[in-house]
Amino acid sequence: MKVDIVPCWKQVRPELAQELMAFWRDNKAIGDDAAAAARAMQAVCVARDESGALCGVGTAVVKVLPRLRQPMYYYRQYFAKGLRGQHQELPFYLRAKQVLQDYNASLDRPESLGILLEVENSKIAAAYKHAYEPAFDATFIGYSPRGLQLRVSYFDGAELLAPAPAPVRGTAMAARATIPDPTRIQPASRRGNARS
Repeated sequence: MKVDIVPCWKQVRPELAQELMAFWRDNKAIGDDAAAAARAMQAVCVARDESGALCGVGTAVVKVLPRLRQPMYYYRQYFAKGLRGQHQELPFYLRAKQVLQDYNASLDRPESLGILLEVENSKIAAAYKHAYEPAFDATFIGYSPRGLQLRVSYFDGAELLAPAPAPVRGTAMAARATIPDPTRIQPASRRGNARS
């Protein structure tokens, strides 16, 4: 299947937003209209088939992982069933990455160092077993809280920015302190209810 990859980063018009919302709804990808409307504004590129119908989309939003403390584009890609298995995943991703890289290069201060991928598709995760995958220039950095591979792909010449503030751990530590640890043995007191 031949597809046309159309960049739309920061240029999503209302008509395209409505088309994306319908695309996700029709493909049972995003059923909530508010979530779909928000995601539509994050579109980087869309794929159109030979008839001009929307058949794929890539979206990105800036996120800061607590461990990295650097801004990255959290990138998602969704294809309609007819486009899956047509070997368009990598060309589409590479085009979207180029669009985001070019956009960042045009800024006085980049808003992101690159792309963060959470690999949700189990077939794709199984196919990419190396710590570094040169085909899509992505490096494994660990697993997400959902147990999915996390990979990053930095933009050419990306330089570290001042680190984002570290997450406040005091709240989490205080919450943990109130939960009894069953593996920790408390010594019996010589007074009180302890039996010898």
